[in-house]
Amino acid sequence: MMRAVYLVGALVFVLPHLLVTAARAELVKLHAELKGGNEVPPNTSSGSGKAEAAFDTETKLLTYTVTYAGLTGPALGAHFHGPSEAGKNAGIALPFKSTQSPIQGTATLTEAQAADLLAGKWNTNIHTAANPGGDLRVQMAK
Repeated sequence: MMRAVYLVGALVFVLPHLLVTAARAELVKLHAELKGGNEVPPNTSSGSGKAEAAFDTETKLLTYTVTYAGLTGPALGAHFHGPSEAGKNAGIALPFKSTQSPIQGTATLTEAQAADLLAGKWNTNIHTAANPGGDLRVQMAK
């Protein structure tokens, strides 16, 4: 009987905390179209692509897929850059392990990286020899 009382008492205190934690967790979807005109400065690449990502606000896990076609040459580099607003350049925030389309991966972000990503301050960038600053780019957005 005493064990049942302790168990019920524990649930009274733990259950509300679990419900609040679950209510705060969110899977945020981000997506955007890659274009040469989004580069800084813009270029005339006829390539195109898309970047799609899902970010789990509780675990800080980012899962992403980037696809592209029609670049001015082979992709030499591909990254998430940030933090910066659209129209401005920034350093590499997260390098991709591959440059081959489709680029897929996961990463656990820091609090600062997560805040910048969710504030729209990360962009996806694909680099080629003809456009070393970037052949295609897009600002990640919800």
